[in-house]
Amino acid sequence: MELKIKKTHPNAIVPTHATDGSAGFDLSAALDEEVVILPGEIKSISTGIAIEIPNKSMVALMFARSSLGAKHGVSLANSVGVIDSDYRGTISMVLINHSNEPFRIKNKDRLAQLIITSVIPLTIVETDTLSDTYRDTGGFGSTGVGSIEDYTKT
Repeated sequence: MELKIKKTHPNAIVPTHATDGSAGFDLSAALDEEVVILPGEIKSISTGIAIEIPNKSMVALMFARSSLGAKHGVSLANSVGVIDSDYRGTISMVLINHSNEPFRIKNKDRLAQLIITSVIPLTIVETDTLSDTYRDTGGFGSTGVGSIEDYTKT
């Protein structure tokens, strides 16, 4: 299968895997000049590319690079970007700076990663009942914070 890439900006970089074992394709900034994201600020950074996902049972998911958050306090503002199979526009990375320092972005900086995965087509069925489970309607924290051995299914 192929993922078609169209450059929409002259500085765009075609996404690649950093290593043979990388799950995601690195997405890079396509900029005409350096961008600074101030502490607490959100900015949209263009990748300068558009994609064509091979079929409608697939989706592209955009994740921040872990080093960006761990070393610089910068992440995707919406945590995970969803790029539907029928979207053909330029992909942007919406970043937020959680740190106390300005974050500088240069052209071609790798800022996010793109993973293509399957989507299971489902039919929505309205019902008055759902099956029972161990957790059932326990809500947030209902399984505790201890190790998995701290609770058992009865």
